Amino acid sequence: MSKYDVFTIGDSCVDMILRGKDIVPEFNQKEKMFEDYNIVMGGSTLIFASQCGRLGLKTVVAGKIGKDPFGDIILSTLRKSRVCTDYMIASEELKTGVTVALCKENDRAMLTYSGTIDAMKPEDIPWDVLEQSRHLHIGSYFLLKSVQKCFPDMIDCIHKNKGTVSLDTNWDPEEKWESGLKDILSKIDVFFPNENEAIAITGESSAEKAINILKDNIPVVAVKLGPKGAITYYKGESVFSPSIDVPKVDAVGAGDSFDAGFVYGYITGEDIKTCTRMGNITGSLNIRGEGGTQTQPFYDEFIKYLEK
Repeated sequence: MSKYDVFTIGDSCVDMILRGKDIVPEFNQKEKMFEDYNIVMGGSTLIFASQCGRLGLKTVVAGKIGKDPFGDIILSTLRKSRVCTDYMIASEELKTGVTVALCKENDRAMLTYSGTIDAMKPEDIPWDVLEQSRHLHIGSYFLLKSVQKCFPDMIDCIHKNKGTVSLDTNWDPEEKWESGLKDILSKIDVFFPNENEAIAITGESSAEKAINILKDNIPVVAVKLGPKGAITYYKGESVFSPSIDVPKVDAVGAGDSFDAGFVYGYITGEDIKTCTRMGNITGSLNIRGEGGTQTQPFYDEFIKYLEK
């Protein structure tokens, strides 16, 4: 029996969210006021891991943080979500990554200091932990440049031990969509793109054409449709599941929480329709609060929505 249910590499950062009607700064030492702020754990894979832990999956993250207050926020958030942090390395030489989000009513601008986001190196990967895990989730593919070349071997390691692998690339900041991605797509068991990412990855002109290519090469393709929900392609069939109507505060991390809900169903033996519904539950409930983790459901709340 595996010691862990889920393993992922951490893209460690915090989100500093500033809100106001006129949030655009001006130079020449002009001081402007904003209405509210929040500092929360960010990072696609960390948000994913947090939701997995809250659902009761034995989840472990391997990553790096700085020995600073932002690193403390990451550790405390993961521990609150019952995620194993034994393989989160605190460094004196590094500063924890930070994204400053300047948010007005219908838009946001973001400034990011990479810091520990891409701090993991091949020699830092705890292969013995990976070997004891049932599922590997790869997220923030284009940000984790230092370990990209290790992903094929990590996937082979999981498959050798009868485990499964999911991938959510997130957006490529350079918009090249390369870096060895096409070499691992055929190795993936579950792929979590949104429509724009599917188009960019395949180079096709429409989401329909892009998805046709992906679903012919990957066993399970769950396409996230934002507020509409998600549609999953599996064994020549498709299953649509709508999102849940909840008050929207912030959609940050909703896609990562969807991934976690889907993976929960997938590795516990649920059918694909139920997996998709589970993903929509966790993704939808995520948007009730600011940041990626504040309103992620724990198992008891999750089950109540599933039983409705």
